Amino acid sequence: MSKKILAVDDEKHILRLVQINLEKAGYDVYTGSNGQEAVDKTREVQPDLIVMDVMMPIMDGFEALKTLKADPKTAAIPVIMLTAKAQDADVFHGWQSGADLYLTKPFNPMELLTFVKRIFETQSENEAADKTFSIDESDVYTLDG
Repeated sequence: MSKKILAVDDEKHILRLVQINLEKAGYDVYTGSNGQEAVDKTREVQPDLIVMDVMMPIMDGFEALKTLKADPKTAAIPVIMLTAKAQDADVFHGWQSGADLYLTKPFNPMELLTFVKRIFETQSENEAADKTFSIDESDVYTLDG
């Protein structure tokens, strides 16, 4: 089953560029054009990853990110912020809001695909580690004996 990615940007040409490249890489891509659509579609589709702009109408990307991270049903979904807001304060705000990665425009589609792949590989490694890692009480030494 293909991974689902939600791409959200109010600039249609950027959204299309992201969509085409992700689809060519084998992902199922859903799209939105503002922060409110990002929140609504995330709750509806439950994507494996979100790629989202910051400066959008109705609700900006930072506000959408905060909303998603505050909801236990969507909080664990990784988010890549893809934006022209490249000042240090903007990047810091993105990290504080819960972004997993922050990619500035103009961007190289190959760089975006590399980040997406890295996020999914890390998720797979963490899931595998969770399944194979166990400790027996006999393996633990305590000061109590």
